[in-house]
Amino acid sequence: MDQQPPGEQDRSATADGSVSCYRHAGRATHIRCVRCDRPICPECMVNASVGFQCPDCVRQGSGTGHGPAAQQPRTVAGGSIVADPRLITKILLGINVAVYIAVRANGELVNELLLLGRATTYFGGPLEGVAEGQWYRLFTSMFLHQEVWHIVFNMLGLWWLGGPLEAALGRARYLTLYMLSGLAGGALTYWLAAPEQGSLGASGAIFGLLGATAVLMRRLNYDMRPVFVLLAVNLVITFNPWGGIAWQAHVGGLIAGTLIAIGMVHAPRERRALVQYGTCALVLVAVVAIVMARTAALT
Repeated sequence: MDQQPPGEQDRSATADGSVSCYRHAGRATHIRCVRCDRPICPECMVNASVGFQCPDCVRQGSGTGHGPAAQQPRTVAGGSIVADPRLITKILLGINVAVYIAVRANGELVNELLLLGRATTYFGGPLEGVAEGQWYRLFTSMFLHQEVWHIVFNMLGLWWLGGPLEAALGRARYLTLYMLSGLAGGALTYWLAAPEQGSLGASGAIFGLLGATAVLMRRLNYDMRPVFVLLAVNLVITFNPWGGIAWQAHVGGLIAGTLIAIGMVHAPRERRALVQYGTCALVLVAVVAIVMARTAALT
């Protein structure tokens, strides 16, 4: 657990019980340093890639500190600060667009890559699907889009939500969040949808980013109303009475993304790796268990 500098512990709260700046006694604040978690007032806040840092952490991160505390600045989840905080987001966006172009050039790719439980893709053809051992469909369907409006909306969501999350979590954690959310959405679709019902799109992963955004904003004490409105609108669209949307993918991705983000941004610093790796491992185990159970039921 992080400790305050000697002599300052007794100044951490104001007379009315609210949190006060660790450097200025009596100045109430709801903002904390994203590195050391100490409360900081507006005068002490230094802009970081995500959130704010206290002057001590900025000085230590720039190399002017002394001893082991002087280290490279880290994101709120412990990731490295990098020059291009949207690199993975750009790569994911590029992969989705490339697959879309390939599908437009060869429509038969849809049948080969979409998420399918167990069905005949052609009249009289052999059974195909995840239940037949084609587990790769859980992965390829995450990058597959057929309609232009589908990929446009998903890629806008990826850009708007993904960039800030990548900056906050770091590249490796962000990519793990994205992939596991997409896989969880596919697994829930495989479990609950009719086996012959095809599913495709990055929506499961995007909903995972949406859930993670809510967790991150809560962690940084930001105004939660915009993300609640965005979540409500997307859920209304998901469960619209006209159908046509694989709501299972949205729900599965949202749950996975939220759980993973909680593990990533709320992990105690002294056990950060254990909690983060453990949370991701549990989600992956749940995905594998769902797929294996559904496969056994279908075969």
